[in-house]
Parts: sequence; C-alpha cells; structure tokens
Amino acid sequence: MFFNSIGYIMNKEIKFSLVYRDMWQSSGKYQPRVDQLEKIAPVIVDMGCFDRIETNGGAFEQVNLMYGENPNKAVRAWTKAFNKAGIQTHMLERALNGLRMYGVPKDVRQLMPKVKKAQGVDIMRSFCGLNDPRNLELSVKYAKEAGMISQAALSITHSPVHTVEYYMGIVDKLVEFGADEICLKDMAGVGRPATLGKLVHEIKTKYPHIKVQYHGHTGPGLSMASTLMVAQAGADVIDCAMEPLSWGMVHPDVISVQAMLKDAGFLVKDINMDAYMEARKLTQEFIDDFLGLYINPGNRVSTSLLVGCGLPGGMMGSMMSDLRGVHGAINMALKKNGKPEVSFEELTVQLFQEVELIWPMLGYPPLVTPFSQYTKNIAVMNLLSMAQGKPRFSQIDKDSWSMILGRAGKLPGELAPEIVELAKQQGMEFYTGVPQDAYPDALPEYIKEMEENGWERGEDDEELFELAMHDRQYRDYKSGLAKERFNKEVAQLRGERLKVKGENADAATGALNYISQKHPNATPIVADATGRLLWEVNFDDQSTPPAPGTEVKEGAVIAHIEASYALMPLVALKGGKVVDTCAKQGQMVKKGDVLGWVE
Repeated sequence: MFFNSIGYIMNKEIKFSLVYRDMWQSSGKYQPRVDQLEKIAPVIVDMGCFDRIETNGGAFEQVNLMYGENPNKAVRAWTKAFNKAGIQTHMLERALNGLRMYGVPKDVRQLMPKVKKAQGVDIMRSFCGLNDPRNLELSVKYAKEAGMISQAALSITHSPVHTVEYYMGIVDKLVEFGADEICLKDMAGVGRPATLGKLVHEIKTKYPHIKVQYHGHTGPGLSMASTLMVAQAGADVIDCAMEPLSWGMVHPDVISVQAMLKDAGFLVKDINMDAYMEARKLTQEFIDDFLGLYINPGNRVSTSLLVGCGLPGGMMGSMMSDLRGVHGAINMALKKNGKPEVSFEELTVQLFQEVELIWPMLGYPPLVTPFSQYTKNIAVMNLLSMAQGKPRFSQIDKDSWSMILGRAGKLPGELAPEIVELAKQQGMEFYTGVPQDAYPDALPEYIKEMEENGWERGEDDEELFELAMHDRQYRDYKSGLAKERFNKEVAQLRGERLKVKGENADAATGALNYISQKHPNATPIVADATGRLLWEVNFDDQSTPPAPGTEVKEGAVIAHIEASYALMPLVALKGGKVVDTCAKQGQMVKKGDVLGWVE
C-alpha cells in the first residue's frame, strides 16, 4: 500500500459485497423463492468478484412468511453455496426493532444471532434508525456471543447535526461495545462524498483494526463519487448490485464500481462476465416469474430531488402510492376552499419540499426504516390538512408520535417548540428511559403457544425465533392462509380469473347490490394499494371494521394498508357516516378493491 501525491491510499485491496437481498428490497415487495435462490447462488460464486453476499435480514424472513415459505429453510439453503466457497454472508437487522418495524423483546433479540449463525450467516449488520448507541449495544453483544462478526452501522444522512464529529462520537461507543466492523449505511444516497471520505479517514486513523464497509444507494446520484472517496480514505468493502436490479433507487452496478476503482489504482477482483450474464439472466427470469408484479418501474429512475429531502430510494414506491391515494382528497379540499387543484407531479414536489421543511422540526431523524415512513406520513397528512385549511401537524399517527416522544430512542436534534407544545396540549409525556426496557422478555409465552399447538421449535430453535419475531405472519404461514392469500394475490395481479369460495363471492355481490339500492349516493372506500388491511385503531374496536353509523371526517385516516414493509394511510375522500364495510380486519386487499361505503 502507498499514498499518492495528494494523500490518497493506493494499491489497496478493495472487496465487493453483493447486496442481493437489498436489490430486491429496494425494487419491490418480495424476495425470490428458495428454489430460485439455490439456482442463482452457484452462479454468483462463479462470478469470482464477491467476497461477501448479503443473504437475509430485514424484510427477507417476513416476506417469505407472507407467501407461505419457511424462511429458515430459505436462509439455510441460500447460504450453503457461499459457506462452501468461503464467501462471507451477512444479514441486516434493525437493533431495537430486530427484523420488524417495532420493538423486539430482549430475549428474542438474543436468540436471533444464535439462530442465524447456525443457519450459515457470518456477519450481523446492525443499525439503529436514530443512531442511538443504547439500541445498538445489545446487537453488538449478542452477535459476538453467538460467534458472529458484529458490524455496527451508522445511518448516514446530511444535516447540520450529522457531522463527522457526531458520527465519530457514535463510532467511539460502538468500538467500546466491541464492534468488529463499521458500516456506513447511506440508505438514501445523500451522504456527501467529501464528508464520507473524511469520516472513513477518521475511523481508519483512530481505529486501524476496524474494517469499514460502504453501502450507498444511487437515488440522487452521489454514491459513485462517495464510493471513490471512501475507498481513497481506506474503506475495505463496497456494497454493489448487478443488472437488472442496479442503479435507479438501488445500488451501483459492480461492473462500473470495479472499473472505477481499478482505474484509480486499487486491487480489485476480475469479474467472470459469462457468470455475470447468467446471473443477470436468472434474475430477470425471477422478475418475469412473479417478482416483477411487485416492482415499481419508477424505482429504475434516479432523481436529484432526493438530495434535498433525503428520502431513501427503497420507500419511493410506497410513497408514490400514498400520494395517489390522497391526491383526490387534496384536490377535493382545495376546490372546496376555492384554491386551484394540483397535478400529481406538483404534489410530488410539494411532498419533497414538505419533508425537507418538517425534517429539522422533528429532530433530524435519519430517514431510514421506520423513521422515513413516519416522517413521510406526517408530511403527507400535513399537505392534506393544509388543503383543508387546517394547520400543519393536525394529524399525526401513533407510531410517529412514538418517534417524537423518544420511545424508539433519542432524536439526533432538538424538536421544534411547536411540536413540544403540541405534545403537551395532547397530554403526552416524553420518554427518557432506555427504549429496550419497554419490551419485556416474551420467549416463555411463545414457547407455551408452540407447545399448545403441537408445533416443533425447530433446529436451533429457529421456528421459535420466527414465531417470536413475526408472530402474526408465522401463524398465517402455519395455517396455510399465507400461501392461499399469496396465490390469490398473484392471480389478481396477473389479471387471471379467481376461483373464490361461493359464499365469499355471494357476500360481496350481495353487499354491493344492497348498497347501490339503499344508498345510491354513498361514496366507496377504495384501496389505493395492495396489502393487508388494518382498519384505523382510532375506532372503538381495534379488531373489527368500523360499525355502520360510525362518523368519518373528510380527509381522516380511516385505515392503513400494510404493503411490503410500509404502512400506507387510507384517507376518506368524503365525510359522513359509514354505511357498511365488506373487508375484514387483516384481510389481503388489492389496489382498487371497494372496502366499504360512506354517506
């Protein structure tokens, strides 16, 4: 290794990691089936350029359950070829939130790395969306106890708060905890190249034994420059994607990254292009099979508008769906108040600007799952409220309040005074304790449930872990409901004629005929996304649809649709009383389905 005339590290080996899980995560809803993963694994090995593969983690296990596949079998089968070839495998987990969107009990978090290590996963990449070291400490501890490499991630964003000094303060804590590696998780790709280079230089200077891995999405177009800067500053591993799921909102393609770094004087492995083309072909086959039904074409496009708002590329599809869902309601409100209507493109720009405006007011939470969703939800509802002539922050959902009140961890910046005052007006208390303390141990309860159902805990307690981490999805998987629901969903998306049970078809037809005759002026409640229906918890009964006669305000969130890993609000286009509903709590619905009526 040597340094050139301007101090950049040269002749250093840079290793590549294929983030195959995140390629799909950032493109659509589902991951490939286990048979598809087994088919492409040896081809990826033959490419010869990867020292690491991201195999599983956030959204991987969950979506496997959602289409009726056992995620434990998938992880074991998927990692097998890489383990045999000596290629390291790594997973992604969300610290306090584990592999889901909300807090996980301590004993479940401790079980996770034990299970994943036994399944063939070498590295646990752990991130906290708020960069709260308290949430990461147990991740590091439990990973190392299980014999895994602990890679602690910094959630990268760009703000007056998120300086090199700020991040180094977190790095000091992570090293103190015993982290083996540091990942720069640039989930929105808004990290500025020069700043990221300085950060890596500081890390490698202070902790030369610590490996640094860079993960940068290509949404706003900065990540290739950032890749070069962090490599020159001493980074060891670069995350890459490959066609047909590279660029756009995903990650740089390994071909381009390899060419750039080779030209800069780094030692990089050659790419077996025959194997690359075969892997590319197989990935396209998976897309053509069924996965493409869930891929938003817009995710293929980068946009510099993301530089300002900092929203991650992986959630752009859900955000666009949210906007389409409220577009009509916003224009209806604008028209009612004598204001000009807005096009969808104008509304999109307004949303980006609204996120950019409120982000500092909310304490600069890094816009990564789930805090990107919370911030986006608040921004969407602000646009609707203002169109209705109401002030900002008139409608904030309970999960966003949880973030604001500190229940998920300490916000990086200070809340705006109006947010603090709003919390006081609503009688809410700010939480200053350790977030993990709010989630008591739960494994004994899940063990009891498995025993009562006659379910096996599985090899290395892996089935117990899946139940404890994704209890609702796991129960649906065990009952066969998940596979039935998924097959129906795919058939609907393909436009095939569905074979539904007669009683369900008769009930839906009967309800439609009744409503059209008795309530001809009723406005339908229409699903604006495909996913699981969750009627809004503000109604008296949280487990059932709103009863006939329930008052609904125009523009109010009356339900959420759990699409992929994001909750999308469903807004009432008209105020009045609920006439009837024809969709149950937790039911899978598709975009365009009528869920009920308001008059």
